[in-house]
Amino acid sequence: MRASRLLSLLLLLQTRGRMTATELAEELEVSVRTVYRDVEALSSAGVPVYSDRGPAGGYQLLDGYRTRLNGLTVEEASSLFLAGLPGPAAELGLAEVAANAELKLLAALPPEPRSHASRMRERFLLDVPGWYRSADDVPHLGEVSEAVWEQRPLRMTYRRWGQQEVERLVHAYGLVLKGGSWYMVAAPPGGAPRTYRVARVLSVRTLPGRFDRPDGFDLGEFWRAYAVEFRERMYTAKAEIKVAPGIEELLAYTLGADVVAAALAEAAEPDAEGWRTLTVPVESITYARWLLLRLGASVEVLGPPELRVLMAEAVAELGKMYR
Repeated sequence: MRASRLLSLLLLLQTRGRMTATELAEELEVSVRTVYRDVEALSSAGVPVYSDRGPAGGYQLLDGYRTRLNGLTVEEASSLFLAGLPGPAAELGLAEVAANAELKLLAALPPEPRSHASRMRERFLLDVPGWYRSADDVPHLGEVSEAVWEQRPLRMTYRRWGQQEVERLVHAYGLVLKGGSWYMVAAPPGGAPRTYRVARVLSVRTLPGRFDRPDGFDLGEFWRAYAVEFRERMYTAKAEIKVAPGIEELLAYTLGADVVAAALAEAAEPDAEGWRTLTVPVESITYARWLLLRLGASVEVLGPPELRVLMAEAVAELGKMYR
């Protein structure tokens, strides 16, 4: 256990540079006193780790020191080959680089992890886009990714929802791949960050100069908060529905698994015939009509009244068409 922790401490210092005892303790989930003992053990073993005192102090390795020990387990090495998504890498212009890195990693692994990693690559495939849709066409992704990496300002023509074209000057902080679509997290100079779908970038020009990323900006934290906010903003209404027994899977596919799971958890017990009354969030009354019509007679809309009217009108029109 301690050997694994000492290796983790060494790799943290090697990859991140100077770190305080408190930061190391938080990463390793141990006490600060344990960090002191572990650093002393590394020093006794000949690892050139030293400390600086003061507010900006901390532990770090002697400049130029590197260890070739990676400590990868069989499972850890195998998992890396699930992360090498060839499609996104190619879209970023990194297909050849990713392939070369994979070959070098395989060559560096001992026989058992190498064999396990090869089987992982042969037997598992991550297909990012959802069913019935292809990945976005992103002709400007390469330029955007280079601007993200080099911290270069971008001037772009962007097509907003509703087909409106706008000009934007932005500082691109990062790229996110979600459901087969690339999103750029960017902000106007001095403004707050927002998201742009890269497939909607019609033209882009990299400008001279560099921008500074905001202190403390974390792409992962921003995206998680944005996803929650987007979800809350997306659901603007609620529908009360009565559903037949046995359609839970189809209902989850239509409305979203997490939405249906939450509604079922809050629902009362089924009636004598097995039907249950659920309250579910929906994007809009009009969109809810389109979704719920897909479920046919397995769902009855109880409210709101305007949704029930829309359902009745749609059913009447279908009746005229097929009578």
